[in-house]
Amino acid sequence: MIKINLLPYREKKKKENIKRQLFIISGAVILFLLVVVAVHLFFLTSLGQLESQVKENEAKLVVLNKKVGDVEKFKKDKKTLEGKIGVINKLESDRYFAVRWLDKLNLLVPSKHAWLEKITQNGQEIRIEGIARDNGIVAGFMKNLEKAEFVRSVELVVAKEKVIAGVPLQQFVLVCMVDSIKE
Repeated sequence: MIKINLLPYREKKKKENIKRQLFIISGAVILFLLVVVAVHLFFLTSLGQLESQVKENEAKLVVLNKKVGDVEKFKKDKKTLEGKIGVINKLESDRYFAVRWLDKLNLLVPSKHAWLEKITQNGQEIRIEGIARDNGIVAGFMKNLEKAEFVRSVELVVAKEKVIAGVPLQQFVLVCMVDSIKE
């Protein structure tokens, strides 16, 4: 005998198959959404940490820039002070130059025959203006200056006759290049 099953078993299997597929698809969608939410939360926390690190590093950068500014100011102040110390040392070394030079110059001037009126210094150039009895005394004074250890060169700029109180005298201007006077 042949049995015929009139119950819709295929439809029942189809419904079960559709339910299983819907369950799997909904589970996959939920799992996908959970993974997306987890990744999103992970990136949010990572982003928050990175932003806090950026803020910390910016704060450190501000502090370091201030320190660099302080170092630059210190270097500038140091350079200024070194310049001032250099000027002070130069002034200290040249402090007694004029006194020593005038003392030695005084010994070279022929007494009672020549008179110095004006002495000016510009660096290592010294200009001497004076009056002498005659050209021979001016020439002798120039030779004495050239022999001096602190004078490199002597040049006669002006020599002219000038009458003072009825006496003809020689007015002269000399330019000397000098070295520093040794102790």
